[in-house]
Amino acid sequence: MKTLFVSSRSCCVLLDPQGDYYAREPRTLYLNGREIGAEEHSVISLYGLWPDTDYTLESRTEGGAAETLSFHTDAEYCTLNVRRFGALGDGEHDDTAMLQAAILCCPAGGRVLIPAGNYRTGPLFLKSHITVELGPDAVLSLLADRMAFPILPGVTRTTDEGDEYLLGSWEGNPLDSFAAALTAIDVEDVRIIGPGVVDGCAQQSDWWVNPKIKRVAYRGRLLYTRNCRDITVQGVTFRNSPAWNLHPTFSQDISFLNVRVEAPSNSPNTDGFDPESCRGVRLLGTVFSVGDDCIAIKSGKIYMGKTYKTPCEDIEIAWCAMLDGHGGVTIGSEMAGGVKHVRVHHCYMRGNDRGLRVKTRRGRGEDAVVDDIRFEDVRMEGVKTPLVVNCMYFCDPDGKTAYVQSREKQPVDDTTPAIGSICFERVRAAGCQACAGYILGLPERPVKEVLIRDCEFDFAPDGKSMVPAMAANVEECQGRGLIARFADAVTLKGVRMEGVQGGRLETHDCGAVADEP
Repeated sequence: MKTLFVSSRSCCVLLDPQGDYYAREPRTLYLNGREIGAEEHSVISLYGLWPDTDYTLESRTEGGAAETLSFHTDAEYCTLNVRRFGALGDGEHDDTAMLQAAILCCPAGGRVLIPAGNYRTGPLFLKSHITVELGPDAVLSLLADRMAFPILPGVTRTTDEGDEYLLGSWEGNPLDSFAAALTAIDVEDVRIIGPGVVDGCAQQSDWWVNPKIKRVAYRGRLLYTRNCRDITVQGVTFRNSPAWNLHPTFSQDISFLNVRVEAPSNSPNTDGFDPESCRGVRLLGTVFSVGDDCIAIKSGKIYMGKTYKTPCEDIEIAWCAMLDGHGGVTIGSEMAGGVKHVRVHHCYMRGNDRGLRVKTRRGRGEDAVVDDIRFEDVRMEGVKTPLVVNCMYFCDPDGKTAYVQSREKQPVDDTTPAIGSICFERVRAAGCQACAGYILGLPERPVKEVLIRDCEFDFAPDGKSMVPAMAANVEECQGRGLIARFADAVTLKGVRMEGVQGGRLETHDCGAVADEP
């Protein structure tokens, strides 16, 4: 066991480093000698703790194994209860001003407590050096009228016309967008904790109607950060977002721990977690069930990538569950600034269209470099296509043009993206349908290296065919092995496939190819 995070009132603990989202065996927990219940997950949260206090957590498995862990909670200056500021939490009154007043009045080292209740609210803006706690049965419910939402301007020119100030963002571009339910701009040292809920209530409004059309501004999120540092979100449930759920941008040292993200499977573009041009990201013990990609790592479209050249890097995703959703963990496609140094490990995926997915396209630019990506110890059930690397993803208005989709070599210039090293290790995929994996590079710049080691792919006998990669002229597949085209090196080591139809490895226009025991 080890602590992942400690605040003044909570603690997040990793119980089983070798489990995935679920621990390998259930256990019973005791806090300072008092039994607090049974647990089956690898990452858990403790709440209701007292500041500046010593605690000992004991874990006992059914087999009799016991572990203990000691930790000390942070100090706390004071607690401001939003009810004392006039918030009613009755599900009817607009509590926005009262909630915002409590946040603005909270001193450094203080806590804003949102106790049980249904608080109707517009977007709230956070400040530095505070903790916001959503207590048990506390719900922040977004108002339905978008005209009650502040707008974050996309681009504002500085007075000397020499620079620009960016706030709003929409799908990788600096565009006017509505503020998020929780918005953080240029803040640091913020904790958002508790078992409560942030509910976008999008199904009660028109956010999901004609979702790509700008109406006043583009749709907002449930949590949005820009230029922030040292942000931790623990335990909160986010559901029914107007658009993407969690969207940190240009931020450093951010952690999302033991969070839950939910949206209907048919809700448009409700990505679960989209870090964009961030550094030092931890996403641990979190579960997703959404209407689009569960996780999508990004770094802006062409303008943002070329102008700010800020990759998304140093990212750890572990002990998470991706249930449904188009993609489990996706890199791209809005990542013109590049993505590097990503490790995804000890995760569980169920029912996704595609499991571990990289997508880019011509035009993303020379800074759109994807490199040093490691997917390890991932368990999949019913994921149709477990592995996809697609350099001809047909997004954007020109996505299906010959420029993007041509299989003939194009000139290598400042619009050409690149994919370096990608490793898939100890992926266990049961119930595959289309193919084990699909690799499609660029003929002018092939994928540099794909290594698939100690992986297992078992195909569903009644699986259906599907197009494994979203690119033009990709045929439907059913029960096929690894298909690769335009890659410098493709290596399989110790890979087992059961129920595959035809060859295990199909390569076209590739360099070094190996299928080793």
